[in-house]
Amino acid sequence: MGNGLHERKRTPGNSQQLRFWVQFVFILLCLWIGVEFTLWYFWHEGSGAIALLRPPGVEGFLPISALMTLYYFFLSGSIHPVHPAGAFILLAIILMSVLVKKSFCSWLCPIGTVSENIGEFGRKIFGRNFGVWRWLDYPLRSLKYLMLAFLVWVVFFGMDALSLQQFLDSPYNKVADVKMFLFFKNITQFSLVVIGILVALSMVIRNFWCRYLCPYGALLGITGLLSPFRITRNAENCIDCAKCAKACPNRIAVDRLNVVMSDECTSCMACVEACPVRDTLQLKASRKSRFAFKPAWVAASVIGIFLLVTGFAMLTGNWHSSVTEQEFSRRIKDIDNPIYQHNQGSAPPEDATSGEATTSGSAGSY
Repeated sequence: MGNGLHERKRTPGNSQQLRFWVQFVFILLCLWIGVEFTLWYFWHEGSGAIALLRPPGVEGFLPISALMTLYYFFLSGSIHPVHPAGAFILLAIILMSVLVKKSFCSWLCPIGTVSENIGEFGRKIFGRNFGVWRWLDYPLRSLKYLMLAFLVWVVFFGMDALSLQQFLDSPYNKVADVKMFLFFKNITQFSLVVIGILVALSMVIRNFWCRYLCPYGALLGITGLLSPFRITRNAENCIDCAKCAKACPNRIAVDRLNVVMSDECTSCMACVEACPVRDTLQLKASRKSRFAFKPAWVAASVIGIFLLVTGFAMLTGNWHSSVTEQEFSRRIKDIDNPIYQHNQGSAPPEDATSGEATTSGSAGSY
């Protein structure tokens, strides 16, 4: 226990309230994009009454295509024009994690926000959230890294620039956002059961999806290890109340660490706010550093990076897809054509609607 002279009580912070409002605004943005995309789809499908342009932000929900676009840029030096917005959104998210760990997960991610609130609802019902045994927690946490490793192997080791271009130019990739929309529009009973199970597990085990199954989170956990800023504990001031560990949504034993190196840390600042002693927990580069990130700075960082990167994409003409509204309309009306199936060998050798060659080999199998 630290010296009593250092046990300076402080007024409660407002980091979690700030984070709630940032999450809320981003959820509204995602909902607006979803509404726009739905109205856009029905207009082109022929049953809608409102004509809208396709919102490029929907590509933020196509992380695999975005990853392939970024890798294609690395190999070729050019940004593939089919889903450029998705690549810039993914780049912004990676840059956030490089600066302040996987902050996207706790400040912006809509899935993370929903999962967090499902867990909070479960805590109110059951009186607490539960965790799995440590011997089981580690193998389960490895699942998201195994899925990420599979994606990395297929994309980075199984595809060259030509095969990447073939896939990104393929009829399937051009309507990947439409296929995603149709998955939820025509959701099967099996998918509903799987989603129901995930919701139930998230009520009992907070952030179940994020902790065990999200390959996106695994990627950000790895890039977040590059961040110079980490939650740092001043052991001399610490009064061993363990409030920080209890507040951590990712069950990190903050009270037993001098520096939180965990890939599960999302810079949510819940532990910092829960600490009753001034300057005992801080987000900073080292224990001796005088500069510490305030919650408002974390919020400003994630919002600023997102706006700067996406704004750069807009200003440089790399935001809107090269697929025209006319082509989208034609493809949506023909969406049941086998060329839009994601299975090797299922597509005919040529896209009969446009004369474009379909993918083959490694690109078609992905």
